[in-house]
Amino acid sequence: MKDPRDVLKRPVVTEKSTSLLQDNKYTFVVDPRANKTEIKQAVEKIFKVKVEKVNTMNVKGKIKRVRRIPGRTPDTKKAIVTLKKGDKIEIFEGM
Repeated sequence: MKDPRDVLKRPVVTEKSTSLLQDNKYTFVVDPRANKTEIKQAVEKIFKVKVEKVNTMNVKGKIKRVRRIPGRTPDTKKAIVTLKKGDKIEIFEGM
């Protein structure tokens, strides 16, 4: 994966992820094949900040149903990125 925008898919905006912003932690949905080093480099390059720590988790898809046909939502990978004190990502500031 060369382009950092292929690593980071989208930010996660939930009540829990919004409360983590006070601790300077930002949550993203990332490419399932990306490792912690690639995620760190992508965040630093895109947002011009210094990353201290990256925690990742694989989230299994839920079983959903459309009429009588059962299906699944896709599995995803999330990353919680802790930034250096004083750094912040501006796109999250309006929340």
